[in-house]
Amino acid sequence: MKYIAHINIMPLKELLDPQGKAVNNSLHNLGLSQVHDVRIGKHITLSLEAASKEEAQQAAQDACKKLLANQVMESFDFTITEA
Repeated sequence: MKYIAHINIMPLKELLDPQGKAVNNSLHNLGLSQVHDVRIGKHITLSLEAASKEEAQQAAQDACKKLLANQVMESFDFTITEA
């Protein structure tokens, strides 16, 4: 069965996010002063072939832990949907 993993990777909240800070400052310069604490991350979609949703979840988790996310600096979450 085919599945799609929607993966979100974000910098840990405890760490400074220089890209988010730059975007936050730029938004304030554009008059959007109501915006606070911008964090910039990554969104990745994977197409997976798996026997079950649980197998697809395990494959997505392995991909995140082994390659996609630097767990020292980033956290990740994902959802699995049928393709």
